[in-house]
Amino acid sequence: MISDEKILAASILAIDDNVLNLQVLKKILDQAGFIHVRTTTDPTQAIELYKEIQPDLVLLDLNMPKMDGFAVMTQLAILNPDDYLPILILTAEEESVRFKALQSGAKDFLHKPFNHLDVILRSRNIIEVRLLYKQIKNDNKALDQQVNYQIKEIRDTRLEVIRRLAVAAELRDAGTGDHIYRMSHYSQALAKAVGFTREQSDLLLTTSPLHDIGKIAIPDAILLKPARLEPHEFEIIKTHTILGAKMLSGSNSVFLKMAESIAMSHHEKWDGTGYPNGLKEDEIPLVGRICAVADVFDALSSDRPYKGAWSFEKTMAELNRLKGSHFDPKLIEAFESIQEEIKAVYEQN
Repeated sequence: MISDEKILAASILAIDDNVLNLQVLKKILDQAGFIHVRTTTDPTQAIELYKEIQPDLVLLDLNMPKMDGFAVMTQLAILNPDDYLPILILTAEEESVRFKALQSGAKDFLHKPFNHLDVILRSRNIIEVRLLYKQIKNDNKALDQQVNYQIKEIRDTRLEVIRRLAVAAELRDAGTGDHIYRMSHYSQALAKAVGFTREQSDLLLTTSPLHDIGKIAIPDAILLKPARLEPHEFEIIKTHTILGAKMLSGSNSVFLKMAESIAMSHHEKWDGTGYPNGLKEDEIPLVGRICAVADVFDALSSDRPYKGAWSFEKTMAELNRLKGSHFDPKLIEAFESIQEEIKAVYEQN
């Protein structure tokens, strides 16, 4: 319930072209203890006054010059389409007019000439409903904020777990974890350049770090071997694509489906000589083709145990050399078009 103190502190706006009517209403409301009562004889001021004081009760005459009460209600409904309009009509009109007023948004009526008790009771009723409505609306807003915060916290936690899993896979491969940061940002930038939406490119930013998650299942003796791999050992390394996709499979999540696709396809090549399935050209999922460019660019431009970092220019030249064989030609062209953005990430090496 709403307290008597809050009801009497409610904001009231009375609109009537008859000054005497307004004086009577104001006197009744003042004597009842209401402390915020505004009046106007000009209905054309109704909207501006409503915006200014945000009344919890509007006492509105129907028959006025320049703009009648129906026109005022129409404008208020346009101004606040989803709001509870606390309109109390002042009328001596017949029943059909009152029905029309109800259809236009009025909540109740005060009959002229005014009865003191009738004014107070009907005003209090509408104010109480209005204040309850505002209270519920505020409670719902607070609840929505709490739910949104919890959803964000869950999402952030999920992304942090994913990031840590990706780093774990990278560390097993003698990496530092920096590779997945750079590679994912290269992927996001390239995705934007080829027309991905903000939502899609952001999704790629968070899924691409899982491209090598399957390496967790590769034996240390092979994954960390300091010498050149034997052919049969390299075949085992290649299975990290299948193993990673299997780890991520079986979910209806858009996130995990994209991560699965990337894990399986990021070592496929445009000319069909890649692995694990020898896909070629558009048979390779676009997200896999994008991540292939980002992955190789970072591998070439970073220090590795078996090589030093290549310069930005040398790395770009190598991607161009492999355009049409290893990489989708259109993706290399797009990658070149965003060199400044790529260089900004590259220079964090």
